[in-house]
Amino acid sequence: MAAFNVERITEVHHWNDTLFSFKTTRDQALRYKNGQFVMIGLQVNGKPLMRAYSIASANYEEELEFFSIKVQNGPLTSILQKVQVGDEILISRKPTGTLVHDDLLPGKNLYLLSSGTGLAPFLSIIRDPETYERFEKVIVVHGTRFVSELAYQDLILNELPNHEFFEELGIKDKLVYYPTVTREEFHTQGRVTTAIESGEIFEKIGLPRFNPETDRAMLCGSPSFLKDVAALLDQHGLKESPRMGEMGDYVIERAFVEK
Repeated sequence: MAAFNVERITEVHHWNDTLFSFKTTRDQALRYKNGQFVMIGLQVNGKPLMRAYSIASANYEEELEFFSIKVQNGPLTSILQKVQVGDEILISRKPTGTLVHDDLLPGKNLYLLSSGTGLAPFLSIIRDPETYERFEKVIVVHGTRFVSELAYQDLILNELPNHEFFEELGIKDKLVYYPTVTREEFHTQGRVTTAIESGEIFEKIGLPRFNPETDRAMLCGSPSFLKDVAALLDQHGLKESPRMGEMGDYVIERAFVEK
């Protein structure tokens, strides 16, 4: 157990039949950069069953927050989705991950491109004051299948912009939200890649197409999402950070949990 801390569930929120989020206690010794992930899990048949989960809470918060899908036959999530306040959970002591400010070159606009629960690391990044010090615009792009999967809308549209501290940073003018849905009628409908290719996303948010001189991006989502969006960024001349610790125009998190 030396590699893990035993924490307790403090809050559980079910967004719909397929998504839920939860908060846990946080060991005071745990330090992480916003955008990183940890391994979390449960004791199953006497052994720790662990998966990588991005930390949705900012690194200055007292509790940890996670955003998860529910997979009925998933080895971990089939059990994890039933946790209740007070239950124990295992959290690794060594955060890691590529979605960090330090691996991006200086720029003007930061695109946080996500699908599904790939939104999770960006929830910590948009709660990081440094994000708004580094970039003039921070664009949260979230692609889902259904409207009910557009979790955390209130945080992005209302809670953060009207929070006294963030209001002073001027994020009402800096934080931009572009949700899009593929399987239901919605005011922005279709795949994220289609919105980029057609230029619709840029028309809606009032910014020009991707430009390696001004734009930086972080990607988190399904493997197919990562592949397709990275290809579009490449076409626009943006270059991926070659490895952790080295700067680039965009970074990808490949440890996304789907089980």
